[in-house]
Amino acid sequence: MAEAPFGLLAELTHRCPLQCGYCSNPVELVRRDAELDTAQWCSVFDQARALGVLQFHLSGGEPLARKDLPELVSHASGLGGYVNLVTSGLGLTAARLADLRDRGLDHVQLSVQDADRGNANLIAGVKAFDHKAEAARVVREAGLPLTVNVVLHRLNLDHVGDIIELAERMGADRLELANTQYYGWALRNRASLLPTREQLRLAGPVVEEARRRSRMEIVYVIADYHEAHPKPCMYGWGARQLTVAPNGDVLPCPAATVIEHLGIENVRDRPLGGIWHESKAFNAFRGFDWMREPCRSCVRREVDFGGCRCQAFQLTGDAANTDPVCSLSPERGKVDLILAAETAPAPPAMRKVTW
Repeated sequence: MAEAPFGLLAELTHRCPLQCGYCSNPVELVRRDAELDTAQWCSVFDQARALGVLQFHLSGGEPLARKDLPELVSHASGLGGYVNLVTSGLGLTAARLADLRDRGLDHVQLSVQDADRGNANLIAGVKAFDHKAEAARVVREAGLPLTVNVVLHRLNLDHVGDIIELAERMGADRLELANTQYYGWALRNRASLLPTREQLRLAGPVVEEARRRSRMEIVYVIADYHEAHPKPCMYGWGARQLTVAPNGDVLPCPAATVIEHLGIENVRDRPLGGIWHESKAFNAFRGFDWMREPCRSCVRREVDFGGCRCQAFQLTGDAANTDPVCSLSPERGKVDLILAAETAPAPPAMRKVTW
């Protein structure tokens, strides 16, 4: 039987004021009328805590779009969970944050698109830069820990040094520099987002130098298309984390809806504990027995767990294949062709279709 999960990513809504082209949410977004209601989300939190979850990450879309966010924060905190708000910052006023803090909010994770105002607004699709700066100020004055999250890609990677300095000015305790992962909208916009090898070569030393001098914790997520080894899959599929989508679908990872015939179940139809322990979706790639060669006998199988199952499916059509990012994969050539073909200059804007 699987061990207890550590964290729950609660995607409260897919509604969002931004139009970021790197968004990894599904292309078919969950509509507002299909979202779980307040009581259903509270039940999810109860079940998650009973299952062993300690951290509740309230995300989206934009969780501030939910009018019942204060009630949801209160409920998760009342269960003894650590409550993290993952937000664009738009709509986060001092009054709203003070209320959420008093209800038990423990941490805020704020997305930032770039250190350059014009480019940041271009990437976000709206004039969001100044709102984010104000949100960071509000978080700092509320006395809450702040993580700044920046998705890196071709349009902002050259500014990574300035981005680090911006996060420092914002008073961030932690900075996540995450190269784009190509799922959902990001996969659709991949040709515009893929960085060049030269960009990555120049960015790496800048990040390492900042790690040595900065008081912030700096996390750098690699651009794995350009690497010899794939990124680890959530510390192993169905091992530590689970995601509940706005409509109640329960996912082993946020991108798992891309895998056809996975057998995704919904918390409206089955208790969370049964889904975690017994469902086809969560047991599909647990452990190592599902692995084929070269993963099965690879010394790195307990390091990267065969790479990303979603990426393997998207690029090869079979989620059980070795992630083709891996240099040992017989299908690594597909990634090399993508890198060779998608090196033209990026268009001036990326827009996510809204509804």
